[in-house]
Amino acid sequence: MKKLYLIGGPMGVGKTAVGQELKRKLSRSVFLDGDWCWDANPFQVTAETQKMVLENICFLLNQFIRCSAYEHIIFCWVMHEQSIIDGILRNLETTNCEIKAISLLCAADELRERLSRGIAAGRREPDVLERSLARMPLYDQLNTIKINTSGKTVGEIAEELARL
Repeated sequence: MKKLYLIGGPMGVGKTAVGQELKRKLSRSVFLDGDWCWDANPFQVTAETQKMVLENICFLLNQFIRCSAYEHIIFCWVMHEQSIIDGILRNLETTNCEIKAISLLCAADELRERLSRGIAAGRREPDVLERSLARMPLYDQLNTIKINTSGKTVGEIAEELARL
C-alpha cells in the first residue's frame, strides 16, 4: 500500500522544507511542490490558471501513484480550503493509497517572523505576510491532521510525519 502525504499550511510555515526532509527520511519516495506546477511570470490567478494548476498537480500525482518505483508520494501546497483538498483527491487514483492529509501550523508571531525573513531576503513579496496571517484560521476547519511546527526543527517535524 502506497502512502500519499498531502501537506498544506500557510505560506512560510515550512511545507517545502519539511516535504524535502520527509523525502530523505522515507525510502522509495518522491516529492512534488504544487508551486512548481504554477511558476509563472506574471503570476495570474484566473479561473483558467486555477483549473490548469489543479490538472497539472493531479496528472503528476497520478503518474507517481502508478509508478512502481515509489512507495511514498509527498505533495505540498497552500491548501487552505477543504474544497482544494477534496478536488485533488477526487481526481487521483487512490485505491491502493493510504491518504495522510496534514496541515502544518505555527504561532502567528513565528509565522510573521519567518515570512519577514523571506521578504527581507527578497524571496517573498511584502503582501504575503497579511494574506498568510489572514488565512491561518481557515486551517482549523479542515479535515486534516494538525501539526504545530512552532519551536520545532524541520527534522523533528519530518520525523513526526514519518510516524503517521
